[in-house]
Amino acid sequence: GNILDDYLRTDGVWIFTRNKQFYKTNNEKECAEKCEAERNFNCRAFLFTRKKLQCLTLAENAKMTVMFNSTDTILYEKKIYLLQCKRGIGKDYRGMEAKTRRGIPCQKWAEKTPHKPNYTPEKYPNAGLDENYCRNPDGDESGPWCYTTDPATRFDYCNIPECEGQCMHCNGEDYHGEVSRTESGLECQRWDAQEPHMHGFTPKHFPEKDLKLNYCRNPDGELRPWCFTTSLTKRWEYCNIPRCTTHLPVSGLVSQCLLGKGEEYRGRIAITESGNACQHWNMQFPHRHGWIPDRYPCKGLEENYCRNPDGEKRPWCYTMNSSLRWEYCMIPRCGGTEQGITGMSNVPVQVPLTEECYQGKGQNYRGTTSTTASGKKCQAWNSMFPHRHEKTLDRFPEADLRENYCRNPDGDSSPWCFTTDPSTTWEYCNLKRCDDHTQE
Repeated sequence: GNILDDYLRTDGVWIFTRNKQFYKTNNEKECAEKCEAERNFNCRAFLFTRKKLQCLTLAENAKMTVMFNSTDTILYEKKIYLLQCKRGIGKDYRGMEAKTRRGIPCQKWAEKTPHKPNYTPEKYPNAGLDENYCRNPDGDESGPWCYTTDPATRFDYCNIPECEGQCMHCNGEDYHGEVSRTESGLECQRWDAQEPHMHGFTPKHFPEKDLKLNYCRNPDGELRPWCFTTSLTKRWEYCNIPRCTTHLPVSGLVSQCLLGKGEEYRGRIAITESGNACQHWNMQFPHRHGWIPDRYPCKGLEENYCRNPDGEKRPWCYTMNSSLRWEYCMIPRCGGTEQGITGMSNVPVQVPLTEECYQGKGQNYRGTTSTTASGKKCQAWNSMFPHRHEKTLDRFPEADLRENYCRNPDGDSSPWCFTTDPSTTWEYCNLKRCDDHTQE
């Protein structure tokens, strides 16, 4: 990967530091190489000035000293020194915690009292043994530790939180980490920018989605976090975010009865309201579908139990009846009432399933594909940005115009959507006719 991937970039700032070295370099990458090779001190950041092509390697970063404005200057800080949390056992932890979990101050690694250390900066120059910061030079399974200033306690572990923000739970809808490159290495475009790609996923229109700087996010229920790229030839791409090793705490809303729409229902009913047996979620027969348990690990898609992974009116399942693709399930409401269930058989059919093909012209397509044939993301039907239109739920109540899913409300030749690209009003979607699939 690019050497600059390990640095956080901030334009137009300077930081005050006494310990620095000057170099003449042609670009930021060469300056980063100087920082990596620095032997006069532990290089935590560097400043690069474009006009003078001047490179300053620094012993401090913005967390350790004063920062002020300076035009034409770019500050690059090593991300590893900005993290105040640990990944795994914390062997690469370089934060500034300097006391044990019991609150005892740490002894400096270079000192010999009150304890004579086995691990010193001289013996382990790459272990980050600076000052008296907690470290894990020996790969201890219990995480970062330090020698203590208590003569009666030689060493103890430090209380360093896990970097859960750097990994994703489920499909990454709640990912708030700082990865800002795609899986192929492209730098992400800022969400508040419209160059090189114009789009509708702005912080202003999606304030609850944490569309911060150019960090990878999943604001639209994709398989995993993504971003628009800074490449002219690649509009958007998924990011390579690792899955968290720890699990989210079980929600108190997980229920064996119907609450609200039943999205938290985890009971074992596996039969539809008309008596059809449910198809197993990990099977593609008799009905092909995209709700595969491995793709959606937090939707409770176990066995063939009724579930509501997509915000439907209530739990449903694919059926074992080859002539009936899906059907709602009859789940008893919590509290013993069936209010809201009875009388729903007359409701217009809606099936927002992740179907990967459409039949006929696709007027009955109810999948959750939201990408056009050229890779553009779809605009939400209830949004008028970036394109104003008349294809609204009020005007087309039978067309299931929900979220930004591909639909065909006007009898076109196949499902389509308005795009989030202001220069392209609409496009057909990235879908095939079901006839193109061979039956498994």
